[in-house]
Amino acid sequence: MFRRAMNDLIAWKTSPNRKPLVIRGARQVGKTWLMKEFAKTHYGKCAYINFENNERMASLFAGNLDIDRIVTALQIESDVVIDANNTLIVFDEVQEVPQALTSLKYFRENAPHYHVMAAGSLLGVALHPGTSFPIGKVDFLDLHPLDFLEFLDALGKADLANLIIIGDFRLISSFKGRFIDLLKQYYYIGGMPESVATFAASQDFTRVRQVQKRLLLAYEQDFSKHAPNEVVPRLRMLWNSIPTQLAKENRKFIYGLVRHGARAREYELALQWLLDCGLLHKVPRVTKPAIPLASYQDFKAFKLYMLDVGLLSAMSELDLKSLLKGERVFTEFKGALTEQFVLQQLMAGRQRAPFYWEITPFYWSSDKGTAEIDFVFQHSSAIVPLEVKAAENLQAKSLKSYRERFSPAVSLRCSLSDFRREEGLLNLPLYAINGLQDLLCQL
Repeated sequence: MFRRAMNDLIAWKTSPNRKPLVIRGARQVGKTWLMKEFAKTHYGKCAYINFENNERMASLFAGNLDIDRIVTALQIESDVVIDANNTLIVFDEVQEVPQALTSLKYFRENAPHYHVMAAGSLLGVALHPGTSFPIGKVDFLDLHPLDFLEFLDALGKADLANLIIIGDFRLISSFKGRFIDLLKQYYYIGGMPESVATFAASQDFTRVRQVQKRLLLAYEQDFSKHAPNEVVPRLRMLWNSIPTQLAKENRKFIYGLVRHGARAREYELALQWLLDCGLLHKVPRVTKPAIPLASYQDFKAFKLYMLDVGLLSAMSELDLKSLLKGERVFTEFKGALTEQFVLQQLMAGRQRAPFYWEITPFYWSSDKGTAEIDFVFQHSSAIVPLEVKAAENLQAKSLKSYRERFSPAVSLRCSLSDFRREEGLLNLPLYAINGLQDLLCQL
């Protein structure tokens, strides 16, 4: 299975200003696999340390954080002689021993010649506010579920993925039917590595759904394992409300749908916990699409999306018939799966080119709620509106209203229609949204 994040790891390894790298992401998005695969393909040796239930390592890092002392102990623990030039040191589940996270500061300051990589679920990292985090002493990489291009590659469709990468929209249109069929599959399967690997090996949607249900159960078990007892019931209620929230015509998050009469202050901790864990993505409203967008954020209005469209379809009990019957899957839940898909691709795009492609999505709606743009983001010195249409219908009244009011240099519309370029407006097929980065750079 190929992950484009591997290219970022290669750039990290060869950087003259390399710092210890912390890979962040929700559980089961492939952090451990990525680190081990990178070590196998780009280093001679790997000193892999798993800190979960590891009393020896807890004892080691509770003492003096002298790097020579630590490296000696790591060699004994991993049974690997560490060569600074050819060994990748991997700290896995590092949140279980917070002082190991602190030690990255000393690797950076006193022993920068070592190649050190750490990963830990945000479920754990978020729970140690007293940890001396090595701010400024580490690099970060956010790992998300497989995006649509990686999904195509995993299913042996690298030739189709390449058409999107090179932006050959004539050929993309010629294979539109194949792209749409694969996009339907992605809506159902999603990008969690185990789900994708299961389908690639078996072509069995039922087995995929079993994997997804098991993943969802594991997340809920993590609530009880890691969260404060008094927060767990609210975590569960908020988490389970997400499909209902997204099924609304207006997807603005409403606390009253979590529990009748619920108030924001009652669920703030639960919400922040889920966001820190990477299980949810928050898209705030802006009152005005101007630079910088964050300055115009409406802190009382936001949307919540899940980390993966396949898990959303599993939570929503989307059946296989919805996948197979025409294009019904694209309009299920009033197009909620389509918005989730687009948001997921935008977030995944950040990991592929962190040095020149930073996108933080917001949404815009008029004060009276008569118009709404699904996503707006800053690209260079421009604010780009992105309207998402679930099918081929190109009637985008909100986008028309937005353009008349704010006169953006470029506007985007994603739908099942073919690529087309009009004056100041690009229509990008949903299945080609991963080509958005290069397309914008050409404008």
